[in-house]
Parts: sequence; structure tokens; C-alpha cells
Amino acid sequence: MVETIGWRYALGTLLTSVPVHNLNEGALVGASAITACGEQADSHLRVDLRPDRVELSLQTRSLAAVTAQDTELAARITQALAAGARRTAGATSAELPRPVQMLELAIDALDIPAIRPFWKAVLAYADEPGHDGPTDPLVDSAGQLPAVWFQQMDAPRPQRNRIHLDITVAHDEADARVQTTLDAGGVLVSDACARAFWILADREGNEVCVCTWLDRDPPVGASETPASFQ
Repeated sequence: MVETIGWRYALGTLLTSVPVHNLNEGALVGASAITACGEQADSHLRVDLRPDRVELSLQTRSLAAVTAQDTELAARITQALAAGARRTAGATSAELPRPVQMLELAIDALDIPAIRPFWKAVLAYADEPGHDGPTDPLVDSAGQLPAVWFQQMDAPRPQRNRIHLDITVAHDEADARVQTTLDAGGVLVSDACARAFWILADREGNEVCVCTWLDRDPPVGASETPASFQ
């Protein structure tokens, strides 16, 4: 189970962070992860090197989902790093000030097919693999910028923000993140759908959802249900 070895599941992706002291050390961590994945690296692994950490993510790119192959690769990477006295971690703010997380942008729209081409063009985004319909999300093919998804409106709502942020965190980070936000002056709009998401707002009503994978549908194309990632 990937949680016990320092990985977390979010938005069809396995995530972990490896603390390092400099980029040279980070490069060694990245090389170790790539070697552990072998010929599967290009189609599953992404590596983001920073001076204080290496962010690793695994996904079966052709499906935009986590499969059994990704969980196996997570175990192989963790084992390879442990051999070099390094650990996969960073799921919660108790481990790192900025733990592993993923950001989405949500756009409310009355006519999603009419506006989706605009956002695809202006962001130079692409269709998510296997999801190229007129109302499907858009993704950054380089995997650097947040995905954009579209929420169907049933009537014009000029009185509220029509773009809100979705921040997806590890399931065991969510309670702390919500509480920290409330302590900072935030307002709990709704927890009716927790633990899938909590709706929070700032003092002017601008909204953000703190999300986890819990209580959501199984990942599309995955060979395992979300419970297997615990």
C-alpha cells in the first residue's frame, strides 16, 4: 500500500517528495528514481528538482490514471532511495511546510463547448488522454501548470465568482489545511461533501475547495479502487 511507503494519491496521480540539501543531491535522487523505473520511466514518471526537495509523481500517462504498474513503480523507487538513505515523504505540513498537493482551476459556464476552445488556445493546453469531449477538462501537456475543468451552470450567477480554485491535498493533510485556513480568517461555506471536498471562502466571498480523493469515484482507467491506495 503506497501510503505506508510515503506516497499519496491525488487527481489520478501518485505523489511524494524527497527532502534534499541542494540540486546536486536532487539530481542523484532523480537519477535513482529514473533507474528504478527502467524502461517504464518515460511513460509513468515525472521528476521536479528543487534545491530543497525532489517532487516525484507517477501516472500511466496514456490513461491519465493510476494503475497497478504505478503502485509497483512507487515501491521500486522507494526501495531504491532507501538504499541510499533517502526517504519518500512530504505528504503533510508536519513533514514539509509545503506538502505534496495539486491545483486545479474550475470555470463555471452556461455553454461549456463554446468557451472550452478559448481556454485551450489561450493556455496552449491539450485534451486529457482519453477525454477529448466538448465538456472535458484541459491539461498542461508538460505537467507543470494546473488542470482546468468546467462546471455546468444552470443559470447566470453574476453575483459570485465564476472561477474558483481547487487545491487537492493528501487525505491526512486535509483537516489541518482546512483548520489553518479557518484560523487565517476563512469561512466554511460547506462541508456537506467532505471528505471529497470542503468549500471555503475569504471574507469577500471568493471560494476555494480543499479536496482529497476520498469519497470520489474510482480513477478512470485504474485497475484498482481508491481504497487500495490507503
